[in-house]
Amino acid sequence: MRKLRPFGLVLIAFVIIAAAGGAWLFFASSFEGEKPILKFDQDISAIGLQKLFTITFMDRKSGLCNTAITIVQDNKTTILSSIDYPQKGIKKKSLSLMIDPLSLKLHDGKATLSISAVDYSLRKNKTSFTKPVNIDLTPPQIYPLNPINNINPGGACVILYRTSEPVLTSGVQVEDYFSPGCPVTLSGKSCFIAYFALPMHARNGQINIRVVARDYGGNESSSNIPCLIRDKKFRSDKMNLSESFLQQKMPEFQLQNPNLRGKTPLEIFAYVNGLMRNDNDKTIMTMCQKTNPRQLWEGIFLRMKNASPEALFGDKRTYMHEGKPVGESIHRGVDLASTAHAPVEAANHGIVAFAGFIGIYGNTILIDHGLGLFTHYAHLGTISVRKGQEVKKGELIGYTGSSGLAGGDHLHFGVVVGGQFVNPQEWWDAHWIADNVTKKIELL
Repeated sequence: MRKLRPFGLVLIAFVIIAAAGGAWLFFASSFEGEKPILKFDQDISAIGLQKLFTITFMDRKSGLCNTAITIVQDNKTTILSSIDYPQKGIKKKSLSLMIDPLSLKLHDGKATLSISAVDYSLRKNKTSFTKPVNIDLTPPQIYPLNPINNINPGGACVILYRTSEPVLTSGVQVEDYFSPGCPVTLSGKSCFIAYFALPMHARNGQINIRVVARDYGGNESSSNIPCLIRDKKFRSDKMNLSESFLQQKMPEFQLQNPNLRGKTPLEIFAYVNGLMRNDNDKTIMTMCQKTNPRQLWEGIFLRMKNASPEALFGDKRTYMHEGKPVGESIHRGVDLASTAHAPVEAANHGIVAFAGFIGIYGNTILIDHGLGLFTHYAHLGTISVRKGQEVKKGELIGYTGSSGLAGGDHLHFGVVVGGQFVNPQEWWDAHWIADNVTKKIELL
């Protein structure tokens, strides 16, 4: 017998090992016991007139063989989806499914949703998911509780309403602005309260204001808010940009933004008054979306002591340089001037939502008074509070200054309602608060 050489022995051993490895891989994948995974993009405990959701099926080993979705009501099974995957190795499949109960001849009441996935292993590993769901084909009804609402352009309004069923979201829609309602209990009765703002350009009969609500099944409804929009005119003026102001203030903004290096003072002003102003306003409005779900304030809001108004809310400013217009802005608060470095007090009880620097507004404080109502203090020289701190009406929070885009020492005082700037003067008026907030709540 011919004796095998060492190379031949090594080759045979390699072939045997490779075959054994291949066999192991085959049997490991064919007889693996790992079940498929199901993931949902949202809660599907309720299904309204239409329900769109996405299910992701995954199997990391042998891959998906079959996926199925059914719904059962009154012992009648309806197949919503059934997919066989002819090729092995599909590890992941996302399926978006629209359920239309009316076309499926489902009715209000309980049903059962079943979802399953089977893999390609010889064991046919299967994952099944069964969930009770509620078919809800009736949109929520909305009951406004304030029959009369007088609103000023650029001003605020407070309304109360009830819904016929629990809802996922609700609030007031004014053009593109949505102000969420907060659930409250007043006089032992459950309802919703919403603070919202009216745009400066609003005119009676030319703007739609409505309460909208969406239930857990995704059904939506809306109800118009009866209101009378008063006439309101805002001032316009021209402001001269002096060389001394540009030379004094623009280098500060140039240091904050490397992209402004090499720009002239007038070019820097155009950026600061345009893009930066818009970004800063959006930042404040975004921060004011998160609010305490209960009323923290009480009574009239305090106005800065011994201060004269320099500019009012809604003033349209045209900036002039060497006799030519170089920019415009709408003033979002009231400027109050007193002595230099004058003490600034909290206008009402609340929680400090922000204390820091914001672009054109310089050193800034935002106080959350609950239910979407905030006060805004800008151009401060010194900040004496920190974020999250509870403050009382009249408590010292800082001192005036000229930080940000300010030509002199003063306080820019603003009010934000439902994420929008509104006229602060309303909240200094005891009669306005009584007629537009207090009496509405007391009617319940």
